[in-house]
Parts: sequence; structure tokens; C-alpha cells
Amino acid sequence: MIIHAKAHPRAGLIGNPSDGYFGKTIAFTFSNFAAEVQLYETPELEILPSARDHSRFRGIRHLADDVRQYGYYGGIRLLKATIKRFHDYCTEHQLALDERNFTIRYHTNIPEQVGLAGSSAIITAGCRALLAFYRVDIPPPLLANLILSVETRELGIPAGLQDRVAQVYQGLVYMDFNRELMERQGYGRYEPLEPALLPPLYLAYRTDLAEGTEVFHNNIRARWERGEPEVVEAMRFWAGLADQARDLLLRGERDGLAALMNANFDRRRRIYQISPGNLRMVAAARAVGASAKFSGSGGAIVGTYADEAMFAALRERLEPLGIKVIIPQIV
Repeated sequence: MIIHAKAHPRAGLIGNPSDGYFGKTIAFTFSNFAAEVQLYETPELEILPSARDHSRFRGIRHLADDVRQYGYYGGIRLLKATIKRFHDYCTEHQLALDERNFTIRYHTNIPEQVGLAGSSAIITAGCRALLAFYRVDIPPPLLANLILSVETRELGIPAGLQDRVAQVYQGLVYMDFNRELMERQGYGRYEPLEPALLPPLYLAYRTDLAEGTEVFHNNIRARWERGEPEVVEAMRFWAGLADQARDLLLRGERDGLAALMNANFDRRRRIYQISPGNLRMVAAARAVGASAKFSGSGGAIVGTYADEAMFAALRERLEPLGIKVIIPQIV
């Protein structure tokens, strides 16, 4: 039997990036793209390479382009770290694993380096496949913590809980990472919301190479830890926007979301260094009347639009700039 497991990209709707600062956020996953893992029993444990793991190139330019897009490491290290961390977690929690071996492989078509949580999607899909293979059950909030620890503990990659919570719960999720709650129980308060509450949304992403999270997040963490007033207040502001957005949606006042999303980005621009290409993308979307904010760490935006004519105008304005515009299909 072949186990198929999927995870989808995440878009931060509002509150982002306060998830890493004991804040609040709302995010959603969408099925336009996916990371898929296949796992089946074999005599030995083997991780098979995917397209991003190849080591044969058409020439030196192809190699250079590949490194710019995927870095020096492909997805195999993500699966290897996932398996290792899954084993350790089960050992720590007395969850018995049998002696069977397996072969595992992955495929993903999630756009790279545009802040859509493509790496954590591979890890999430890998964890789902391992859970099914070993018939192990891990509650959703703890599973999100496990997925996060693959990157932070095993690979030393800076990351926060928002992506993993959204990908574990799927759909539209409100997250409260209150410090006292996090320290007491180890995870926040996660509330799935009905996607039908949302106004029409678009998502646009750059098809050229964009900045990764490590570049975009520059020194905000250090400034926050030092208690720099401008940064601390910004984190409070974004958390407040998440609460306002949740309340608006639950009251059926979805038209008010656009202004909150614009305010989210405008405040972000005041304390982050944002590349000219990403600023141009936001400005172009707003020029046709749509709202716009980053969906993650840069390279993609999400926003609301009024009608089909405005969506057509978004495509007409953005696609000549090398920016793909889609309607996200919320999982």
C-alpha cells in the first residue's frame, strides 16, 4: 500500500508576522498548490530525491540558477530531519514504533522563496505520512510544535508557529500566541473560522527570484528583544488587527477587512526594509483599488478585490511585471 499525504501553502491574512512575538494572526491554506509525500514499505529505509535534489546540470548557468532558486540543499534534508525528529518525539513520549522500513519521496509545486511556507509544507506532508504508516496519533497543536521543531531544532532554521498551525488545521485559522498561554501549555489558542466569511481574495506572487525569510526579517527579532518601542508597539498593533479582523468576519462585516489589511502592510513598511520589487507589487495592486499586504516574508501578496472587473485589472497590471495573480482556493 502506498501512503499519499499532502500539505498546502499558507497565506498570512492579517496579524503577520506577530506569530513569533506572542502575538495574534489569521492565516489560511489553499489548494492551488501542494507538497505531496509518498511512502511505502520496503526492506530498507530510503529517501528518494526529487527535482530540486538533482546534481546533474545542463551547464554552469543552470547550476547557478538552481542554487539561486533552491539553495545548496534540496528537500531530502527536510525529510531526513522530519524522520529523525519524528523518531525522537515518539521515543520521548513513549509512542511505540514497529520495525518496518519504508521508502519515502516528495513532490512540490509550491512557488519557492515567496513566503508561502513551501518548506514547512514538505515537512507537514512527511509527518502526515509517518503518522499514517506507524498508526500514531498526535493532537493537532502538538503536531504543529513537532513540525516547527524539525526546522528550529534539527536544521537551525528561524521559524514560527503560524505556518505549521495553519497547515496542520487547514482552512482559515485564527491564532492567539499569548505568552502566558504558550508558557503554560506549550501552544496557543487556535480557532478555525469559516472561509465563507471572507470577502473575495486574490493572491499574487513574483515569478522572478524573491527574498527569502532570512533576508526579509533582517534585525527585527533583536530589536524586539531589546524592547525597542517602535517594534514592540508594532507587534501589539498587528495583534490588535487580527482581533479586529476576526470580530469583523464573525459579525458579517467583511468589507471592513480591506482597510485592516492595508494598515497591516503600511505599519510593516515603517519598521522593515522592503525591496523595491516588493513595494512595486503592493503599489500596483492598490493602484487598481485592491487591498494588498504580504502573505508571508515577501515575494507574494494577498488582498481583497471588489468584483471581476477589478480582478481582471489586477492581472492586467501585475502580470506584465512578472507577477502571477490567482484566486486562492481555500482548503
